[in-house]
Amino acid sequence: MKTRTMVSTAVSACVVLAVCACGPERAKEDAAAKPSRPPASTSAKGPSSAPSASAGTEKPSASPTGNQPAPMTKERAIQRYEQYLHGLGHEDIDTVCEVAGPGAKKAQDQGFGPCTSTYVVVFQMISPEQKKALQTATVDPRRVVVRTLDKIEMPLEAVRSSATFTESDLGSYTLEYLKDDYYITEGQ
Repeated sequence: MKTRTMVSTAVSACVVLAVCACGPERAKEDAAAKPSRPPASTSAKGPSSAPSASAGTEKPSASPTGNQPAPMTKERAIQRYEQYLHGLGHEDIDTVCEVAGPGAKKAQDQGFGPCTSTYVVVFQMISPEQKKALQTATVDPRRVVVRTLDKIEMPLEAVRSSATFTESDLGSYTLEYLKDDYYITEGQ
C-alpha cells in the first residue's frame, strides 16, 4: 500500500475516533492519563516557569479554550492543519490523533487499527528530512479552498516546508468544523 493511501486511511480513522468515539474532552482526559510527549499546547494546571499566553510566545491551542468554541474561520482551519503537520513532524501522537480523529475512525472502521497504533506505523514511513520539515511547515492561505466555512480543503500545494512532498507522501485533506473546532475528516 502506498504511503499516501496509508496516511489518508489512518487520518480518516484517527479523526473519527477522537471526535465520535470519545469526543475532544475525553481525548484530553486520556492524553493526560498517559505519559507521553506533551501536545503542542498544555493547559494551565499549576504554576509554570513558561511564559504566559499573554507574552505571545506560545503556539495556538490545539483545542478551544475553556468552554468556548473555536472560531469557524479559514484562519482557524489553517491553525489546526499546521498543528497536525507539526504533530507529524514531532511524532506527537496526542496532537495528531486529536486533529485527525474523525478521519482515523473511518479508517479503523475499514479494518485499520486505532489512531494511536496506526500513526506509529505512519511515523515510520516519514523520512527524517520530511519530519524535520513538517515541524515548521506552514500553510499558504491563498491555496486553501473554502467550500463552506464548515468544510475547508487543504491541498498539498498549500503546504510550505523545506522538504518536498508528493500526493503519495502527504496528500491533500479536508477539515470540517465538528463539535466546536476543525478536524481532519478525509484525505484525497
